Amino acid sequence: MGKLIKNHWARLIILTAAAYQVAAAIEGFFWPKIFWDFLTKNLDGAVKPAPVLQILNLLLGIFGIAYEWPLKFIAGTPFHRSIEARLIIFPLSALAAVLQYQTTNAALYYVIGMGVYFWAFSEGEVVCKEPWTLPKRGGRGMGA
Repeated sequence: MGKLIKNHWARLIILTAAAYQVAAAIEGFFWPKIFWDFLTKNLDGAVKPAPVLQILNLLLGIFGIAYEWPLKFIAGTPFHRSIEARLIIFPLSALAAVLQYQTTNAALYYVIGMGVYFWAFSEGEVVCKEPWTLPKRGGRGMGA
């Protein structure tokens, strides 16, 4: 059996979260609702009359898709290959997602994906220059 490549698994989870966040943000334009409105009405201004939180979730979701399924100009850059950058950016996406009612599931997916990314980081995994490829074997082994 092969070894589980955790950063690929995390990438799929984050892609799911970002796609869900985009769809839910669009839904939020039609039915604006703050998740925490049962506790306080102070946050209602973030979704109506101006759809600030919906726009923020839409932009962060699109960024998450563009970052995890990298565009040509992003793929292979140090920014794209950095797991640390992902562990800084995606908590912000999760925070924006947990505030809007429609995007709370995306926030849960982000948390799970960040946990898997942290697992990959703690085991020393690297993100390859070319997306969706395996790291090349280093050292002087057979065939190297």
